[in-house]
Amino acid sequence: MVHPPAALGTGYLAAFERKSSTGSASSLLRRDGKPENLTETALNNQNKNTTRQYTALSTRESGLLPPVQAPGRVREFTVDTIERSLNVAHGTIFNAWTFNGTVPGPVVRATEGETLKINFRNLTSEPHSLHFHGTHDVNFDGWEPIPAGKSTEYIINAGPAGVHPYHCHTAPIDVHIARGLFGALIVDPLQGRPPAREIVLILNGYDLDNSGRNDLFCWNGIAGFYSRYPIKVRVGELVRLYVVNMVEYDPIASFHLHAQTFDVYRTGTSLKPDTHTDVITLGQTERAVLEMRFPRKGRYMFHPHQSYMAERGAMGWIVAV
Repeated sequence: MVHPPAALGTGYLAAFERKSSTGSASSLLRRDGKPENLTETALNNQNKNTTRQYTALSTRESGLLPPVQAPGRVREFTVDTIERSLNVAHGTIFNAWTFNGTVPGPVVRATEGETLKINFRNLTSEPHSLHFHGTHDVNFDGWEPIPAGKSTEYIINAGPAGVHPYHCHTAPIDVHIARGLFGALIVDPLQGRPPAREIVLILNGYDLDNSGRNDLFCWNGIAGFYSRYPIKVRVGELVRLYVVNMVEYDPIASFHLHAQTFDVYRTGTSLKPDTHTDVITLGQTERAVLEMRFPRKGRYMFHPHQSYMAERGAMGWIVAV
């Protein structure tokens, strides 16, 4: 069994969770003070002398941003590529390439049709880029490498509704993703989804010796985290999981929930479920929105049904209380 770093607490991955309260536009405003990450990029770069700006980036302090529209339908924020050594499991340091200092990068959230203005700065010694899945202007597709020390702006309209990965698209793409340059974009439909307890679960692997094979597997970048710190939900409440497969080198992964079944919305582009099951299989960059309720108190295990992935860090628990 793989254990998470001993120093991490239960709130370390708070940026990937939110309770079912709806929130308000004020929660999208930049807060004064230093952000948690290495540079002032976890929130948008707002100058006190300018009009209000609204971010799309979730942080540990804010938690997963609420599904509310930004006034003016525009969100502006900065994404930096940063080289950083991360403690990804007990006694294990990984030399990562990151978006804004974390693996995965921050969850981006917007409402369908909103404009995202992204100031992309490459602060590493290697060329990188920022490519979003989904629909957007091809002139901002993000496949062109941005040289070390340079910057660019991406302007995209968020859509379609659903959950979409983003990642570096500089060759070799598999190496850049495997080193940590990936994240998720949630696009909420205009009519909204029912209020729910929401959790983003991004599956990734770590190749610790540059062999082209993964040695660890993680939900949200930390091996064994949800085994030690289970996700807590209330009995009977609607729970919504945004599950994204960003594992490189292994072509197939899956998500299996014990003792309960769920509705599956493939990519989340429809408001009608595609099927009802207890396991889904996902190719690389595939994703799904899952909804379920837990009828009684207890510990519900989840993991990929590729057993070696579960054994190497990707087993977790949801606890209904």
